[in-house]
Amino acid sequence: MRNIVLIGGGGHCKSVIDVIEQEGRFEIVGIVERPDFLETDVLGYQIIGNDSDLVDLAKKYKYALITVGQIKSPSLRIKLFDLATKAGFTLPNIISPNAYVSKHSSIGKGVVVMHNAIVNTNASIGDNCIINSKALIEHDCLISKNCHISTNATINGGVTVESGCFIGSSATTKESITIDENSFIKAGSLVT
Repeated sequence: MRNIVLIGGGGHCKSVIDVIEQEGRFEIVGIVERPDFLETDVLGYQIIGNDSDLVDLAKKYKYALITVGQIKSPSLRIKLFDLATKAGFTLPNIISPNAYVSKHSSIGKGVVVMHNAIVNTNASIGDNCIINSKALIEHDCLISKNCHISTNATINGGVTVESGCFIGSSATTKESITIDENSFIKAGSLVT
């Protein structure tokens, strides 16, 4: 089994740990967090360093994943993704065995597809995205990099979600629209 370092130890990290354990492709070696979290753990996985340790950790371990969530802004996830990439880590995608991802779709680097999410045919997910639990990405959608599609959100066919967007829980889009870069769509919204 391959080793992986998780970068960020909050609530989203806990959910991602569960997906990684279920998927069974990676062994979590530890979590990178702020210095004041050293000597603690998340679900039994030790905090093994902070951002300044990424270069040294990348010499020992090939894989890392950004496990900081994204609500108001993607800036922290983007910063950490860039730091991890520059340090030399490979950022794999992690897909829950309880999700459905069409073989006719494409998934970028560092993407996590959570439990019971659906990524349908000819959909494309950019790097560093979160496709959260029960999200539906319909056919022919383009989800650009650094987006978070929240729990139970529905992105209908042919929609383009430009980079840096947050789509709130249970939001629904009309088909074949474009959601502008860095948009924040509130939970429960109907986007037309």
